[in-house]
Amino acid sequence: MENAIIELEGLTKFYGSLKAVDNLHLRISAGEIFGLLGPNGAGKTTTILMMLGLTEPSGGTARVCGFNATSDPISVKRKVGYMPDSVGFYDNMTALENLLYVARLNGIAEQEVHQRAQEMMELVGLGAAMHKKTSAYSRGMKQRLGLADVLIRQPEVIILDEPTLGIDPTGVKEFLQLIRQLSRQQGITVLLSSHHLHQVQQVCDRVGIFVGGKLLADGNIHQLSQYLFSEESYLVTITLREPLPATADWEPMLLQMEAVKKVTVSGASVEVSCAENITPELVRFFVAKGADIMGVYQKEYGLEEIYQRYFDNNLTENVSHGKSSGLFQRSFFRKAAN
Repeated sequence: MENAIIELEGLTKFYGSLKAVDNLHLRISAGEIFGLLGPNGAGKTTTILMMLGLTEPSGGTARVCGFNATSDPISVKRKVGYMPDSVGFYDNMTALENLLYVARLNGIAEQEVHQRAQEMMELVGLGAAMHKKTSAYSRGMKQRLGLADVLIRQPEVIILDEPTLGIDPTGVKEFLQLIRQLSRQQGITVLLSSHHLHQVQQVCDRVGIFVGGKLLADGNIHQLSQYLFSEESYLVTITLREPLPATADWEPMLLQMEAVKKVTVSGASVEVSCAENITPELVRFFVAKGADIMGVYQKEYGLEEIYQRYFDNNLTENVSHGKSSGLFQRSFFRKAAN
């Protein structure tokens, strides 16, 4: 991958006999929003700590912004902003005072401190509340302040570890929109670690499915669904005004179409599984037959279905072989690269 700003090569971490991260290979491009998706205990936070140089890997390397995170962690920290799942502030200080304190700790010139801090507060939508003490802030407001804390150093990469925990649905939506806006406008690379599938799907360009210390796959939603649901990547349901007559031979005619894999007729509903998107051709077929079409629905496989299928496949591999087979992973990576 060209222009990779995060490069993880064979990254491995043992805690005693427990392998928390298992031979992780991952590249993330500059300006990309990447979602590291997996259940609690999958090894996501351990991976982040190794990327920041806060814990040493047992094997492999993590390079961020061109620097080795193990041998040169200070250079990495100058380029990366990190927001953990729980952000702490001094409750007896206002939000602006907290941000000014952080800015000075990071060596920002005194003549720039106030202006930059106020700009960051406005940027994250806290301009009207900057003089309130953080003890009066809601969880969502504190997460926004945490983002301002991260951004004030003008990092090239920001790493967010479970950033939406404890935030109400409206706050989550606004926070994710803010992340996407910042990445697009300022070219910031974002690594977002989460176990919330829907949230990751909303904001990320690409996702990595991380289970039991292993990266099972990475790619965009389309790539993952194409591989996992290759026999029925597109599922189109066409609802007709009247049920198909018993004498109709439409089903075998549909199966003659190259992309059609399966046809299921249930009364006035016809479900067609296809290897590619031929919805317009299907509509034309029924119109040519004189059928009155009442509705057309194309199912899109979201991250929830993808994650469940991949998780189920991984469990099957474990049961069959006593360990995770790399064959399934390698076949995916070959396909995704094509």
